[in-house]
Amino acid sequence: MASVHESLYFNPMLTNGVVHANVFGVRDWVTPHKMALLVLLSELGRAGPQLGLLERRRLNRLLLPLLQGPDMTLSRLRKAIEECCPQLAGSVHIRLKLMVEGELKDMEQFFDDLSDSFTGAEPEVHKTSVVGLFLRHMILAYNKLSFSQVYKLYTALQQYFQKDEKKDGADENDMELTNPEELDGRMEKEELDGPLREEEISCSGPLSQKQAEYFLSQQASLLKNDETKALTPASLQKELNNLLKFNPDIAEAHYLSYLNSLRVQDVFSSTHSLLHYFDRLILTGAESKSNGDEGYGRSLRYAALNLAALHCRFGHYQQAELALQEAIRIAQESNDHVCLQHCLSWLYILEQKIFDSCVLLEHSVNKSLHFGLPYLASLGIQSLVQQRAFAGKAANKLMDALKDSDLLHWKHSLSELIDISTAQKTAIWRLYGRSTMALQQAQTLLSMNSLEAVNVGVQQNNTESFAVVLCHLAELHAEQGYFAAASEILKHLKERFPPNSQHAQLWMLFDQKIQFERAMNDGRYHVADSLVAGITALNSIEGVYRKAIVLKAQNQMSEAHKLLQKLLIHCQKTKNTEMVIRVLLSIAELYWRSSCHTIALPVLLQAVALAREYSLQYLASETVLNLAFSQLILGIPEQALNILHMAIEPILAHGAILDKGCAMFLVAKCQVASAASYTPQKKIEALESAVLNLNEAKTYFAKVDCKEQLRDVLYFQARLFHTLGKTQERNKCAMLFRQLHQELPAHGVPLINSFK
Repeated sequence: MASVHESLYFNPMLTNGVVHANVFGVRDWVTPHKMALLVLLSELGRAGPQLGLLERRRLNRLLLPLLQGPDMTLSRLRKAIEECCPQLAGSVHIRLKLMVEGELKDMEQFFDDLSDSFTGAEPEVHKTSVVGLFLRHMILAYNKLSFSQVYKLYTALQQYFQKDEKKDGADENDMELTNPEELDGRMEKEELDGPLREEEISCSGPLSQKQAEYFLSQQASLLKNDETKALTPASLQKELNNLLKFNPDIAEAHYLSYLNSLRVQDVFSSTHSLLHYFDRLILTGAESKSNGDEGYGRSLRYAALNLAALHCRFGHYQQAELALQEAIRIAQESNDHVCLQHCLSWLYILEQKIFDSCVLLEHSVNKSLHFGLPYLASLGIQSLVQQRAFAGKAANKLMDALKDSDLLHWKHSLSELIDISTAQKTAIWRLYGRSTMALQQAQTLLSMNSLEAVNVGVQQNNTESFAVVLCHLAELHAEQGYFAAASEILKHLKERFPPNSQHAQLWMLFDQKIQFERAMNDGRYHVADSLVAGITALNSIEGVYRKAIVLKAQNQMSEAHKLLQKLLIHCQKTKNTEMVIRVLLSIAELYWRSSCHTIALPVLLQAVALAREYSLQYLASETVLNLAFSQLILGIPEQALNILHMAIEPILAHGAILDKGCAMFLVAKCQVASAASYTPQKKIEALESAVLNLNEAKTYFAKVDCKEQLRDVLYFQARLFHTLGKTQERNKCAMLFRQLHQELPAHGVPLINSFK
């Protein structure tokens, strides 16, 4: 029995109002929608001299997507024409109505008249133009139809027109029954939904080859640059299934199905579609035509390479390694150096999961430059910079390396890699604790114009780099107490990257972290505890760390200590130095709260050594502040003040508002403790200076709504005002302290026994 594809190819038939006439190799079909486009072109030729320049310009811009895009309903077509030229839309409707209400010979005469467009000394349409080629294809396809097929086409045209008439009648009845406000709201919704209404985009029948190519290229471009404007995963898969039902040999449709499956993390469907893509390339001979005898082997080795990348993406490293070995073997047999360089890059990624080695990566960069592969070389440099940043290399050397890669980007106009490089710089400055520099790089990327041509309304910055930079920007604003601005940035991220998009996990994690910090600052530990599960689902290490912080705040010291010890061992194995330092600081705070101050000192010294070894300046400054607090508790406030003056500058320059407040509060504590040995006059000056520092700390804490720290500052200020004899100020601070103390739970430990 013949296959479905063969029956469609050798037996012309009518399906869903579409006449197939590809018996003689014609790649276009005559459909009612294309008949309406032919009427539009005919009327446009007649009304040419009468149309204004602006109307002609709008119509010319409209024609290309209409000729290349899938079929649409007549009402949709009329609406598009009316937006450009209402008079022409009326003429098209009247012409179609006369043809439908007339006889079959009217349609025959219409096609005969189309040929006249190419005649004369100055023809209306040039044969080689886009419109001319479309007209010639349609005339050729119509001439190949048998009489029965012509009749079926005419019947389909009548149904196409009558369906639009019925819809207009239903709309008029709805207008009579609907009040004006509801009608305006419905029209606004329809206009907003306009370009992406799935029932309008959905093709009821098979697409021609050009329509299929346009649809596939458009959706692939949207998936890469602006996923929000692409069809939803379910709708796109439905369209692809319909396309493959009539055109099973279109390999690109299988590849788009593979990309669509990656959006929803469907490993089975993505693997199935990827294998089908390369199978179709081999069966149709598409690769052999463009690459000679080498095409078959080229498909096999790149199929294995893509399969390795797919398994690596889903964390199947053993399967990825096997597929990569197969790709390397075939590439070596074929002496394909380009494929081997891609294999080398993926080999580094796989081995990075086991041990850190720069040898493969450096070799890959050198070879890529040798074979003229700037894109691959630049990606290698980016990976090398990232690895060396985690290894603690100096920031100036990393920025020099990124500058060299930027020269490659601008030389070869690699717009996507320019964005990646800028996002990488933002992340590196954040890692080193230079928030001002990170903010500058983030703003640079956001204000940068893309080098790529914008097509079909694509927002070129809707990429992973854009998402990363916006997430850092939201966190920076939240750290400075600008929570409203951070919420606006996150709202923008949610619009740009919906929850079902592939980069949505980035903003989800940052959103949860910002909410967690706000809840902890506000003393709402039960709310913070409820957010831990969401953070853990997105990042297990961050989730465990936040759980320990909540337990510590709830005075569950033994549980928090066990959790932090397990996390410390895991982070040391995975060489997550930044988290190791944060865990050590939390363990030191547990020792303070348990009055084990001497035990905390070795832990803090270990954290300082790590932070300085890996050039994490901000974490080093924060650790020194913790050391100063330990010295204060141990009774040497003068030494604490000395090291505070060395460490406080980076905190005030690049730190979060909460850290600035804690630093100023600590300075005030040290000043008060040191003043005990001063002369009376000098002691009063020291206490007044401490009051000023407390005022500054209070301003910082109020900005982030940190009520617990505010309560501690007010208590301390009240004691200082009492010592200075300022009764009115003391009573004011005491009243504010009482209000906060009644609102918040008691510490359970002395107020001075905590740094943050």
